[in-house]
Amino acid sequence: MKLSALLATALLLGSGLPTLVHAEGKLAQLYAPRPPAGSAFVRVLQPTADSVEVQLGQNPPQRLGDERLASSYNVIKGGEPFAVRIAGKTVGTLTVAADSYQSLVLHDGKLLVLDDSAASDDALKAELRFYNLASDCPAGQLQVDGGGPTLFAEVKPNATQARAINPVSASLSAGCGAVQAKALALPQLQPGDHYALFLTGSAQQPVLRGELSSTAAFAR
Repeated sequence: MKLSALLATALLLGSGLPTLVHAEGKLAQLYAPRPPAGSAFVRVLQPTADSVEVQLGQNPPQRLGDERLASSYNVIKGGEPFAVRIAGKTVGTLTVAADSYQSLVLHDGKLLVLDDSAASDDALKAELRFYNLASDCPAGQLQVDGGGPTLFAEVKPNATQARAINPVSASLSAGCGAVQAKALALPQLQPGDHYALFLTGSAQQPVLRGELSSTAAFAR
C-alpha cells in the first residue's frame, strides 16, 4: 500500500473527540508521582533559533534554542497565577484553567496562550500537533510530502491544530501558499506519543521543524 494511502487511512481511524487528558506513551511513567487534581500543564515555545532560558512559576528553568523549540510541559496549579520568566526577566503573570494543556509564545512583547487540548483519548494513537509560527503567514498548511494528503490546512498565524493518527513513518512538508519548507522526516512514533511540528521562519522562507513533546518530572 502506498504511504499516502496508508497515512490517510491512519488519519481516518485516528479521528475522535477532543479531551484534556494526554495519553502517556512510556510504561515507566505509570509509576512516577502523579500531579494533584486540578493541575494544568504549560510550556513555552521559542520559534527563533536564539538560545534562551525560560521558567514557569517555581518550576526549574529550561533552556531553549536551535535544537529545542519547546520546553517540557510544567505542572502548574490550575486557577492560580504564576510568573513567566524569559531570559531571567518576568514577562507576564498568567492564570490557566485546571486540567488544561497550554503553550505560551512571546509575540511582539505579549504572551499568547495556545490551547493544546488533545485530539483523542485513545492511548493506541499518536498525536500530531501543528503550529503556524511563521511571520507574515496568514494560512499555514502541512501535508505528506510528494503529493500526499493534507493533514492541516488554513492554520492561522500563532495558532495550532492537532489530530490523532495510527503511528506511521512519513516525510512531511509545510509552508505558506506555494512556498514550501524543506521536507521533514517524521520519526517512527509510538502509541501515546505527541509530536509537535513547528512552521517557523517567514512566508517567503518557511522552515519546518519537529520534536517529541514531553512533560517535566513532577516532584511532590
